[in-house]
Amino acid sequence: MTSKILIVDDDPLAFIALESIFEGQPYQLIHAQNGPAALEKATEIMPDLILLDVMMPDMDGFEICRRIRSTPKLAEVPIIILTALDDRSSRLIGIEAGADDFISKPADRQELRLRVHTILRLNRYRTLHTQRENLRQMAGHVIRAQEDERRRLSREIHDDLGQALIAHVLSLRSLQLEIPLQNELLKKRLDDLIADTNETINKMRQIAQDIRPAMLDTLGLCTALKTYSREFSLRTSLPVVFESDLEIPEVSDIYSITLYRILQEALTNVYKHSMANQVWVELTVDERNLVLIIQDNGVGFPPESRQKFPNDGIGMIGMQERMTLVGGQLLIKSSQSKGTIISAHLPLDEYLQTRE
Repeated sequence: MTSKILIVDDDPLAFIALESIFEGQPYQLIHAQNGPAALEKATEIMPDLILLDVMMPDMDGFEICRRIRSTPKLAEVPIIILTALDDRSSRLIGIEAGADDFISKPADRQELRLRVHTILRLNRYRTLHTQRENLRQMAGHVIRAQEDERRRLSREIHDDLGQALIAHVLSLRSLQLEIPLQNELLKKRLDDLIADTNETINKMRQIAQDIRPAMLDTLGLCTALKTYSREFSLRTSLPVVFESDLEIPEVSDIYSITLYRILQEALTNVYKHSMANQVWVELTVDERNLVLIIQDNGVGFPPESRQKFPNDGIGMIGMQERMTLVGGQLLIKSSQSKGTIISAHLPLDEYLQTRE
């Protein structure tokens, strides 16, 4: 990747000298001969680094540095001041103006190359860090939007469709009462329809619960995870033991729904693939993290097979991606015939807050 370096110096020979110093380096050098030209070019090209001379007519390097730092678009661009001034007061003025480094002329060729390389590397790290943070924040907005939509769908399924089906059952029972007693066959058919409708209502409620668990909003993370573990155990006949610390702090909605989805997916994987006869779920807090642990005593799997299953749900890779997006970490330990331990770690120092 080529880095753009803006060289601000009124002496064309100085630019030529710097060209020779950086010859063969992956840099694109752009020259500006005065302050106004430097500000214009910097705004246009957004350089990765500015090498700035001090002694220039009309606008000296210190003033150029101040103006760059006061321009929001350019405020974070690294600046190295190159000058023949080597007294302490000049260095202090350069630092006060916002320079990142200060090198006296004539500069040692190797030292200048190393300093430029170091600053560019650090600047790329800061840029990547900022991009990752922005991506994480965007992902948080996307997750919130998804969960808001899930909440709406869950409410409509549970309330609107649920009420409609319940009214349908009441109508069937009313109709059943109007049928003559001797018509046993028709009564039996109505009984079957009522039973099928009740089963549909139960499935619909389960779907609404899976889409967006209402108890997350009303009872909190710990109760929601405990309830889901118990209901999953009842549905599948797979024993699930849930334990938690006595005091679990309230966390953001993103954290809550992320751990809930991790538990959903992990228990589904255990049921479908592990052949386990026991699962342990633990929600705990260590010094800096909120930790959810799901452990089973099943057949386990080698690390290279993680990507092979499951194809439904979010899968192992999806679980890891979901954790990464919210700044957490998912650890998976498994070996054949020794079961699997999945632990989801969410840092509390940045995200501890009241649920949104």
